[in-house]
Amino acid sequence: MEKVGGKPPQSRLCFLATLCAMFWVLIFYFHFFVIANEPGSAGADTAAGAAASIARAELPLPEPERVSDPAVPLPPPALVSEPPPTTATVAKVEDEEKPTAVAHQEAAPRDYAFQRALKTAENKSDPCGGRYIYVHELPPRFNDDMLRECERLSLWTNMCKFMSNEGLGPPLGNEEGVFSNTGWYATNQFMVDVIFRNRMKQYECLTKDSSIAAAVFVPFYAGFDVARYLWGHNISTRDAASLDLIDWLRKRPEWNVMGGRDHFLVGGRIAWDFRRLTDEESDWGNKLLFMPAAKNMSMLVVESSPWNANDFAIPYPTYFHPAKDADVLLWQDRMRSLERPWLFSFAGAPRPDDPKSIRSQLIDQCRTSSVCKLLECDLGESKCHSPSAIMNMFQNSLFCLQPQGDSYTRRSAFDSMLAGCIPVFFHPGSAYVQYTWHLPKNYTRYSVFIPEDGVRKGNVSIEDRLKSIHPDMVKKMREEVISLIPRVIYADPRSKLETLKDAFDVSVEAIINKVTQLRRDIIEDHEDKDFVEENSWKYDLLEEGQRTIGPHEWDPFFSKPKDKGGDSTNPSTNAAKNSWKNEQRGQN
Repeated sequence: MEKVGGKPPQSRLCFLATLCAMFWVLIFYFHFFVIANEPGSAGADTAAGAAASIARAELPLPEPERVSDPAVPLPPPALVSEPPPTTATVAKVEDEEKPTAVAHQEAAPRDYAFQRALKTAENKSDPCGGRYIYVHELPPRFNDDMLRECERLSLWTNMCKFMSNEGLGPPLGNEEGVFSNTGWYATNQFMVDVIFRNRMKQYECLTKDSSIAAAVFVPFYAGFDVARYLWGHNISTRDAASLDLIDWLRKRPEWNVMGGRDHFLVGGRIAWDFRRLTDEESDWGNKLLFMPAAKNMSMLVVESSPWNANDFAIPYPTYFHPAKDADVLLWQDRMRSLERPWLFSFAGAPRPDDPKSIRSQLIDQCRTSSVCKLLECDLGESKCHSPSAIMNMFQNSLFCLQPQGDSYTRRSAFDSMLAGCIPVFFHPGSAYVQYTWHLPKNYTRYSVFIPEDGVRKGNVSIEDRLKSIHPDMVKKMREEVISLIPRVIYADPRSKLETLKDAFDVSVEAIINKVTQLRRDIIEDHEDKDFVEENSWKYDLLEEGQRTIGPHEWDPFFSKPKDKGGDSTNPSTNAAKNSWKNEQRGQN
């Protein structure tokens, strides 16, 4: 090829200039748009660096490590876990390190020690899921030792004979054909402590693992404890076992889970025996239900206080304790088929020392009526002491009068329902605000209510009031009463009903529901901060899902707590004392 003057051709110069320009364009592009955007870039100018920082701040944040990851062990359950910080600043990371700060993270949910127990209910393959009961193994001084000293449990009655047959007492004969051939016992009305504990031993969902328990049972014989020291003992002696029990429980890990709010116990007496307000030696009872720690527990008693939230009424024991469903069903059929010649009946004694009692008026009305059967009870021997005489009268009556006893309630109400007799109540405290777990809240389905004030003033004729009820309604009400029989009796503790729920089953189910709802409310922060304890009876009457109370038709009956049980020095104390004295004559 021929050379021309030593200079490259024009086309070659243009090509080299273009190539050089493209090289520098690539250099500038790489420097300002690639290197400047690298997290660890140190050569970017100020504007580019600021833009890059803003861009990084707007990128999605990396997810925090999850505590449920298998590689990270779960922390032990606690009542309340501390929430993590809610905000954090975004920090620059030098060299090649990644950002570690987290912005605007939501607070983690709290963990509670009882959450494992709640989750058992989600296991549909476990028939006991959500139903487990843990039973404390108390030292024998709190239960069995009392039974060994049974002759000391009552001032007037040797309770030892009632300890037989797991607390049911001696069997009753059926010479008069009033009872069934089996399942009937001379049960003392204050034996619920023993009967309930022995029924608990047969409960199908007991557990030794308290962490899965829906509730915790404390087998303390509270009723027997208060019984043995009421007369002739100072308050220190009366309170000693209760204080000892609380001290023992508070040292247990099971107590710390909810501070005792998942614990329950049974005291087979009226609530006033456990509600001494002062430390005056003359005051009645002990102060178990007023001890701060005990207030967290639920106590099952045969009569509760309308103005307090930590006691719940369960039925008095009757004489019937069936061993199987068939025993109950046969008895119900028999009660349906009976002819009932008496319109109404009453078994009881007057209360001349109580100006508010209407018993004398009821006895007078019954005496003057040709359709009323009366069993008068006094300090001497009478048929009121005979279970067969009482049950025979109830079986022959359409309605059974149930005024207040020495306190609001009477065992007789449950004996009459067992006989298929429609109860007539004169005060809502005798049943309607008491046994809300076991009886319908719509009391008109199974009973008649006649306010006692009208009877006291002589403005009401019991006979006329009962005759005014249509026969079809009477039949419907009687059927409702008979259908309730399983719920108001305690089955034989040595066996278990197959499908029917007795008073024990209903009570345990109610306690479990109460504790479960409380736990859910705690988790969801839905606890009722406006709860008024003095209106406890109103809350008990609310339907499921309701939380708000208001004026009630029974406000006049409960507007003055000190009239009945609000003070240990008022007539309620005398009522409790009288209920004890009436053990002498076997009639409450």
